[in-house]
Amino acid sequence: MTAKFAIGQPVRRKEDPRLLTGGGCYTDDIDLPGQAHGYVLRSPLAHGVLGAIDSAPALATTGVVAVFTGNDLAAAGCQPFPFTLPIKSHDGRPPAVPQRWALARNRVNHVGEALALVVGESAAAARDGAERIALDIEPLPVVSDPEAALTSDAAQVHDDVPNLCLDWRYGDFEGVAGAFARAAHVTKRRLVINRIAVATSEPRGALADYDSASERFTIRLGCQGVFAMRQALAGLMGIAPERLRVLSHDVGGSFGMKSAAYPEYPALLHAARTLGRPVKWINDRSGSFVSDQQARDSVFRAELALDEDGNFLALRIEGLANLGAYLTTFGPLMPTLSIQKNASSLYRTPLIAIATRCVFTNSVPIGPYRGAGRPEGNYIMERLVDAAARELGRDPVEIRQQNMIPPEAIPYRAPSGLEYDSGDFPAVLDKAREKADWPGFAKRRNESEARGRRRGRGLACYLEATAAPSQEMGGIRFEPEGRVTIVTGTLDYGQGHATPFAQVLAERLGLDFEKIDLLQKDSDELLHGGGTGGSRSLMSSGSAIVKAAGQVIAKGGLLAARHFEAAQVDIEFRSGHFGVVGTDRRVALPDLAADHPGELDVALVEETPPSAFPNGCHICELEIDSETGEVAVLRYLVVDDFGTIVNPLLVEGQVHGGIAQGLGQALMENVVYDPEGQLLTGSMMDFALPRADHLPSFEFHSHPVPAASNPLGVKGCGEAGTTGALPAVVNALLDALAPLGVSEIDMPATPERIWRLLQEARLRGGG
Repeated sequence: MTAKFAIGQPVRRKEDPRLLTGGGCYTDDIDLPGQAHGYVLRSPLAHGVLGAIDSAPALATTGVVAVFTGNDLAAAGCQPFPFTLPIKSHDGRPPAVPQRWALARNRVNHVGEALALVVGESAAAARDGAERIALDIEPLPVVSDPEAALTSDAAQVHDDVPNLCLDWRYGDFEGVAGAFARAAHVTKRRLVINRIAVATSEPRGALADYDSASERFTIRLGCQGVFAMRQALAGLMGIAPERLRVLSHDVGGSFGMKSAAYPEYPALLHAARTLGRPVKWINDRSGSFVSDQQARDSVFRAELALDEDGNFLALRIEGLANLGAYLTTFGPLMPTLSIQKNASSLYRTPLIAIATRCVFTNSVPIGPYRGAGRPEGNYIMERLVDAAARELGRDPVEIRQQNMIPPEAIPYRAPSGLEYDSGDFPAVLDKAREKADWPGFAKRRNESEARGRRRGRGLACYLEATAAPSQEMGGIRFEPEGRVTIVTGTLDYGQGHATPFAQVLAERLGLDFEKIDLLQKDSDELLHGGGTGGSRSLMSSGSAIVKAAGQVIAKGGLLAARHFEAAQVDIEFRSGHFGVVGTDRRVALPDLAADHPGELDVALVEETPPSAFPNGCHICELEIDSETGEVAVLRYLVVDDFGTIVNPLLVEGQVHGGIAQGLGQALMENVVYDPEGQLLTGSMMDFALPRADHLPSFEFHSHPVPAASNPLGVKGCGEAGTTGALPAVVNALLDALAPLGVSEIDMPATPERIWRLLQEARLRGGG
């Protein structure tokens, strides 16, 4: 009989009772004695020369304590933001890196760029003071469109670097050209990956403090890893990392956006040191829309070459990516290296060639968002495969089956340079078709048509490469009263790490699940921390926990030998107890730890496993209202291969959330700037997010093939829902519209956009 809390059991999240009863503690819930409040003054213009910032009226405002500008921070030793991603243009040149300060100096480059931090006795006083600051900004020409940014007469975002940041390439361009020359059929598509605002439930915020006696800073904020955040902020402050402590409490979502060090944080740290008191800042929604890193925003011209039998010969992609006004830590990664690793997906595509130009514009900088290039890569391939099937008169399932990597070919070296270690892609597709009642679709389509609606079915297979290997901490501490603490450097910002991590340790060491705690959120407690991102938490922390558990058993064997006055070779560990082989002499691990305080504790840094390859199949059925263009998603089914599933309840929840975000991008979410760089979608009145009534009841199935690359056999699930959802939803839309002669639609497929396509079809006589 399987234990209740063993690996594979649907255990409820440890933190849910606390959160559901109002016991959550987010950044805004924390207050310190004597704290002041900050408000960030932001640029109202997208581009301009920044002259004087007259802070005198603000300082004269009741309740205002201080005003800090970029020059103040620079004088105190603060540094500009670095860029360290090892990526180069095809000719070997490094990317163009403009200088970016926490608070702007001399120039503003996007609406919302931070200009000054106003500190007051209350948040209202700080805001009042900021509104009285007189700004001297001489407007400059604006470029908000990436294609326009590359024209010869385009306005230059920065005066020291060109608008073209990076001209990147990967693949066998000569071989791909030859494959296209001999192809019997070529499918081409121009695919728009729309820009997204990352609207987390908890806005960004931070509370900074400084202890003059120890000369140490402490900052409390929501992020994706306190160790990495400490390293980044220490660099920006120009101090040794040991002088900074980062604490994170509950985090209301991130999806990649809160992984970065933002301009407000060093400004707050400087203010706390200068004023000798804590300073707290919480972003408002309007500020979030113009200061939080945005996501996606690229256009790809993609081509798939096929031979006369429908076999894939080569994939060619040309991309143009909008980076916004500055380079963020991972800004160029998504449209380049992530496309390289993910676009060929689970198909036997012999050759690929990718060329992406990354461009600066006067807009909010781009950062990672759920999937970080994996949804884009799979979207490109699945749109091409569906289009090729339609152009060739082939069944979309059959052409996929024909070109899938068979299980007997694994391990498989993909044209991306990665080696797939596990998977049974045809079996996943077959299971999805069976569960979705594939043959019954024709009847359902007829029923929809009888009600005046157009029904479509979208199929999308996907494979994604999780984050590259790095390092992660694995710590196990035995506490009083039989409790055990796991210490690791990932960070839970909604995933529920405490439960699956405890399941792993409980199974490895036979411990009481209810007595296992998790410590992730204090940089002072960590030897290292890779943070959470790239669907790797259970692979990285899980592998480190397994390694640490092995060391606990090894150390415990030595102590148990002394305890029983027996030879070490006669000691065995089983079901949470050390014992002497062939006897009934046993001691429980917690009891042994209590008798030898600290001697069984382990703290190590583990090299994390290589990328894993979660994969699956999504099937979406939807209806379009022929009169209004409104879309109703009726059925949504997934079959996923996540390898070993530690907690199916949490995995299914992660997939649900990912699908919702993918569906939102496909149907409604879109950031829009006008030609002057002003954000037209700067509030929840203008930026549409999916609600519960937009979503069907998802059907989740699993076909696990354990990964061979890590000790738990896990593959990662956090972003897969989004990766499969984008192409599944859009393919379903195009299936519904295909009888009208519609073969292309851009995301987001809003009712207005669909309605216009319907009207155009009627004018052609097809409606």
